[in-house]
Amino acid sequence: MGGVTEEDRKKALREILKQLHAGLPPEQVKERFRQFLGDVSPLEIAKIEQELISEGVPREEIQRLCDVHLAVFREQLEKRKLEIPPQSPIGILLEEHRMLQQIAQKLRILAEKVQNAEKLENVKEELAQLEYFARELLDAEKHYLREENGLFPVLERHGITEPPAIMWMEHNQLREKKKQLKSLLENASAIEFQDFKRQLGELTSAIDTILNQHIFKENNILFPTARSVVSEQEWTDMWTDFDEIGYCCFTPEHLIKKVTREEKPAEGKPVPEGLLQFNTGTLTKEEVEAILNTLPVDITFVDRDDTVKFFNKAEKRIFARTKAVLGRKVQLCHPQKSIHVVNRILEAFKRGEKDVAEFWIRSGDRLIYIRYFAVRDKDGEYLGTVEVTQDITDLKKIEGEKRLLDWEG
Repeated sequence: MGGVTEEDRKKALREILKQLHAGLPPEQVKERFRQFLGDVSPLEIAKIEQELISEGVPREEIQRLCDVHLAVFREQLEKRKLEIPPQSPIGILLEEHRMLQQIAQKLRILAEKVQNAEKLENVKEELAQLEYFARELLDAEKHYLREENGLFPVLERHGITEPPAIMWMEHNQLREKKKQLKSLLENASAIEFQDFKRQLGELTSAIDTILNQHIFKENNILFPTARSVVSEQEWTDMWTDFDEIGYCCFTPEHLIKKVTREEKPAEGKPVPEGLLQFNTGTLTKEEVEAILNTLPVDITFVDRDDTVKFFNKAEKRIFARTKAVLGRKVQLCHPQKSIHVVNRILEAFKRGEKDVAEFWIRSGDRLIYIRYFAVRDKDGEYLGTVEVTQDITDLKKIEGEKRLLDWEG
């Protein structure tokens, strides 16, 4: 309609989403507002959902009903063909999406074959294939890490914060389902077969459904939004972030393009030449950096304003970090469900009530020790928080003594 302005479309779109949340049937909404939907862009959808959250609509509610929103917009969105070079950050993510959909489909087909069996011994071949494809699905973790640490921070810098947060929530849903599938397959022989079949069918169906809905949102809303706002230099930097995190076992090798980014100081400020004077000695800037990178721990420093300011680049990092996180609020670096705990820790540090918070988690067969320390100046003023993460699996095995003179090289 020639007389419909951009503000009219935004107003109508907000009304559509609110009416969907109120329970109006999608088809009724679609027919009523069809005139406004012809050229609504993914960026508009992203911004308006962001506005709704700022108006008080819970993020979980937006995420839960996002599929209903897409049911209204699917026809319009599918008409927009995203022109993406295959050898690009988004091109790789798109191809990995295609591969993930194939893996999920194979899991579902295999699970259907298992449903027809009378006992576990009759489906040993299917179980072996299920375990193979489940491992491939687990290897998609690098796909999620590249999005969360490479793409999402760039979108946030452009004011697009809520869609990435919702996508991260869905990543965690998929992670949990994949973990459950892995555990189920590993313990298949210890579970009553009928119960195993039921759980297998439910899990593979859930993974297939969640994954396909999630991929549709990213392909048709998140990625086009990124194409609208991300600069060429940011795409180049993102390539390097992707390379540092790594790729999946199913990522096509010919799409991977190694990019060398010009190294700059983290905050773009000139670094003084010569020595850095400390109370306990002097070091060059290169020595300080080398020491921090040599330590067998992941270090991340968050300043007094809760902004990520520095991280070391240990040879074997436990958790992914890229330069895209610099300048990012630490709250955006954590899943939504744990942000309230992060804020409690930081407030306790700032008030001087606590100096340390420590946790330990399992990552596969490794035990990871995570500690947060309040960093204070000589007068006790809070400067920020340093996170130190260490793999202590092998440390827990140490017994007896091994003295310097016992070293054999």
